[in-house]
Amino acid sequence: MTVVLVTGGASGIGAAVARRFGHAGAHVVVADVDEAGGKAVAAECGGRFVLTDVSRLADNESAVRVAMDEFGGLDVVHLNAGIGSGIGVGDDFDLDRYRQIIGVNLDGVTFGLHAVLPALTSTGGGSIVVTSSLAGVAPIPMDPIYGATKHAVIGLVRSLAPVFSSSNITVNAVCPGFVDTAILSDSAKDMLRENGLGIADPAEIAAAVEFIVSDGQTGRAWMVQAGQPPTAVEFAPVDLVRSVEL
Repeated sequence: MTVVLVTGGASGIGAAVARRFGHAGAHVVVADVDEAGGKAVAAECGGRFVLTDVSRLADNESAVRVAMDEFGGLDVVHLNAGIGSGIGVGDDFDLDRYRQIIGVNLDGVTFGLHAVLPALTSTGGGSIVVTSSLAGVAPIPMDPIYGATKHAVIGLVRSLAPVFSSSNITVNAVCPGFVDTAILSDSAKDMLRENGLGIADPAEIAAAVEFIVSDGQTGRAWMVQAGQPPTAVEFAPVDLVRSVEL
């Protein structure tokens, strides 16, 4: 039976992914700092909750151990935990908030990848999906630090894909547009709707994650917007390794 680990699984996109795989029969480990929400989602999908601060390497490793010890393996990993920053680099810069968003959005992905790699390798491979954003492929002037973290994880995914492929592990990024989650305030949602912009349901992103896992490609960034199927971002074909060798 498939074993799935979802970080940030207590609400929003992560909860929708946990439910989708859990209702399909998978064993799901829900990892989050929100104990009440995480336990509720885990109970709903017949899974297991692990209190996890993704900005701590040890917490990521603990979540992986639960999957291995209780369910005997790990097949699919969704590194989804993320927060917005609401700061820039001028007078609105806040060092504590900056450290927090880097800790969750970038360290959380890096630590998660480090933690799951031995488990996936030991069981013959698997699939990793990292939550980036359309803000990872386009400018986002209203939250540039958030945009920087989401660009960074796409770079990490694309750089690691050829390395992981030798272990039969795929790694991709899902890049949602506007989604009906807590990261968008009610006023922001109202503004988007007033301007005719679609807001996706988290279940749409969960369906996209399932598609990415089953698709079998690696090193891709998949844009997902309300009412539209996943679309792979086409990056310029630059081979930096070959360029350095030349």
